[in-house]
Amino acid sequence: MKIQQFDFSVDLLRALLWQYNDAARLQSLLEQKQAWYDQNQTEFWENWVHDVFDLRTANEFGLAVWAILLNIPLVVVAGGEPAGKKYFGFAADDFNFGNGNFASSATSGLTLEQKRLVLRLRYFQLITRGAVTEINAFLNYVFAGISGVYVSDGENMRARYVFDTPLPSRLTAVLREYDLLPRPAGVEVDFIITNQAAGWGFGAYRKNFSNGNFYHE
Repeated sequence: MKIQQFDFSVDLLRALLWQYNDAARLQSLLEQKQAWYDQNQTEFWENWVHDVFDLRTANEFGLAVWAILLNIPLVVVAGGEPAGKKYFGFAADDFNFGNGNFASSATSGLTLEQKRLVLRLRYFQLITRGAVTEINAFLNYVFAGISGVYVSDGENMRARYVFDTPLPSRLTAVLREYDLLPRPAGVEVDFIITNQAAGWGFGAYRKNFSNGNFYHE
């Protein structure tokens, strides 16, 4: 995302006509107003670019504005269950201890950096032509320090994103819930994690039965 450089300075003294050059009081008022503009107006617009306009540095308010513009919510409820369903758990007098199962419904709140990442993915998705080389260059940039990732073209109207490091669970939930990964129109995409740590569970020949634990971020 390129940010055009702007000159926010204002020269109010240009408004002073030559015949008023000797008007000391008028000139003093304009000089005081010029000093105020030099400090406050320039600072305001520089902060606006940093905190709102630039997706790489935007704060919570700026990201909320971008979320509206790009139509992407920054909190997602994934894996919802039917209303009124009882879940396994401890409560007063062991209420519901044997009356349900583990709940899969969870509200995912993203960190500031994750919100920036999600919105940058959406922004790029809207402006890219969908070429694999272009997408991979962007992925290399936006996921730097998070995970190595690339997209491969299956040449069957399908594409696959491959991550070499497990992503935070909340970010994974958002990627699964929304169509954020850049792709050409009409192409189906999915993603896999090649270095996913094995979790506790039953597998072929009881593989991994005692080789892991419940996942906790």
